[in-house]
Amino acid sequence: MRVRLLGYYTYLPLAALMAVEALLFFAAMYGASLLWIGVNFREVIEGPLWPRALIFSLLTVLWFASMGLYTPRQRAGFWGVTLRIVLSMLAALVCLAVLFFAVPTLNLSRGVVGLTAVTTVLIAIGVRHLFWRLSYTEAMKRRVLIYGQYERMVALMRMRRRNDRAGFTVVGVVHAPGDPPLPMGERVLEAPDGLVKLCSDLNVDEVVVALQDRRRVLPVEELLECKLAGVSVVEFITFIERETGCIQLDMLTPSWMIFGPGLHKGTVRQFTSRAIDFLASGVLVLVASPIMLLAMLAIWLEDGRKGAPIFYRQERVGYAGRTFQLTKFRSMHVDAEVGGKPRWALKNDPRVTRVGSFMRISRIDELPQLLNVLRGQMSFVGPRPERPQFVRELEEQIPFYAYRHAVKPGMTGWAQLCYPYGSSIEDARRKLQYDLYYVKNNNLLLDLTILVQTVEVVFMGKGAR
Repeated sequence: MRVRLLGYYTYLPLAALMAVEALLFFAAMYGASLLWIGVNFREVIEGPLWPRALIFSLLTVLWFASMGLYTPRQRAGFWGVTLRIVLSMLAALVCLAVLFFAVPTLNLSRGVVGLTAVTTVLIAIGVRHLFWRLSYTEAMKRRVLIYGQYERMVALMRMRRRNDRAGFTVVGVVHAPGDPPLPMGERVLEAPDGLVKLCSDLNVDEVVVALQDRRRVLPVEELLECKLAGVSVVEFITFIERETGCIQLDMLTPSWMIFGPGLHKGTVRQFTSRAIDFLASGVLVLVASPIMLLAMLAIWLEDGRKGAPIFYRQERVGYAGRTFQLTKFRSMHVDAEVGGKPRWALKNDPRVTRVGSFMRISRIDELPQLLNVLRGQMSFVGPRPERPQFVRELEEQIPFYAYRHAVKPGMTGWAQLCYPYGSSIEDARRKLQYDLYYVKNNNLLLDLTILVQTVEVVFMGKGAR
């Protein structure tokens, strides 16, 4: 089940998993101390143990979140999840070592820390195995009834991502008067005694309204009776938004965007967004400056001595459709676009240099965009900026494409987390569904979620070309 928390749809079972693991990781350090030191560990360490256990628990949960271990979009199998758990644990231990060096009074013996880490990894693997077994049982899912189009029921049952449909099960579809007749099938249901009676008989938790002409055939009284009886009633497009984190383009109307929740950009939100962008980009420029200098040297050694530029500047479309010059490290050959005609990046693109290939996988080529963030042309989080030539083409072929320019473009974004790199009109259409979700729901919590989960994209090299 997903709930809207501070403007962001949160998957409740995963939030519960995070809380349970945080408590277990906290307890793991106490257990390790008892095993390694004994019951008199208070006489061995300086100060109480609970601050160390709390810091360890919070660090571990944070790194788990950054590796996508608390997102319903995680599609890695057992070994992929195990790898992410181990990497997260190693990163948490590095952070803990730095903290112990900076604050010696928090120090713990290596044996306790090591045993805590091993115990934590085993706990995480076991808890997740149990969690996913329980999550996919029918008893843990919301029972959903479709009122209207048969095609919408089929679309829900055939969602390509198993995790997108992990929170619900479709019990059937009921024909709406005025809509085309439904094909025969075991999930096509009748409601001779009304929707409320049918929902009661089938233990339905939610009715999803998916009508071809809502204004003509919407059964207001029956749906109101369902709501009064404790059955949730939602539009299909809202249901998809909540369950998948994207907005269905073929059902999107301007009125739904206007009257629905979201699309709020108050003064406080704009101030906090700009303040975070300015402070974080300034700090990252200082921290990443050695990496940027090494990247500049590597580019110069490969082909820069022949006069090729180190930086690559290109016109992109930003906030409100205004263009700006995007700055990146050059990762392609100078003659990458013959005749100046724009081309989509391809998988294993032959135009990419050897140094550029590594920079793209590690995302080092995008570090100069921090300067665009400092200038206010970009934000840390937002839709990726496209070239004007592509924007004109996409606006002609994809409805509502211009809406993505209602916020500043970003170095990372919701679409980058949810969809792989796209190089076609259809890919742009799919990514727009996620960009519009961000535009509609953008808030501080969603920004922080995206920033934390971007770590997995960088570490695992997801979506790089």
